[in-house]
Amino acid sequence: MVIRPAIVAAFLMIVCLPAASCRRESAAGGEAYVPGLGEMMTLQQMRHVKLWLAGQAENWELAAYELDELGEGFDDIVKFHPTHKDSPVAPKDAIPRMVTEPIKELRAAVDKKDARAFAAAYDALTTACNNCHQATNFGFNRVQKPSGNPYLNQLFAPAR
Repeated sequence: MVIRPAIVAAFLMIVCLPAASCRRESAAGGEAYVPGLGEMMTLQQMRHVKLWLAGQAENWELAAYELDELGEGFDDIVKFHPTHKDSPVAPKDAIPRMVTEPIKELRAAVDKKDARAFAAAYDALTTACNNCHQATNFGFNRVQKPSGNPYLNQLFAPAR
């Protein structure tokens, strides 16, 4: 059986996001549930893919939405996982230093509806993600520009 990334992402959204946004109390002692760094990064990977697909379709409204979600995801990672036991560089330091400028460049390209600038800024973000993974001892986890659409149930073309 083949498990598509979209199915995994949907599962994580159903299980993890409500828990994070509702801040449910655990039965064991009142601690709020916080998704792990891996779960949060899996959602970032989904947003990274959807951002590319929206930009390729020149659906600038969807691209702006996914870019906002990506930014919020990075903010949540910094807030809930400021440090990591296996990382010599804290995510709270690495993420803002490495992704702020590429996100800003992407925002400018999306605002201008500039497909060429979008592609270049997207590549810069992807490089920044890989550099951040390298700096935080997660260099084995490399991301790339998507080669296809794993979200067969979503239309990326703008509504006409």
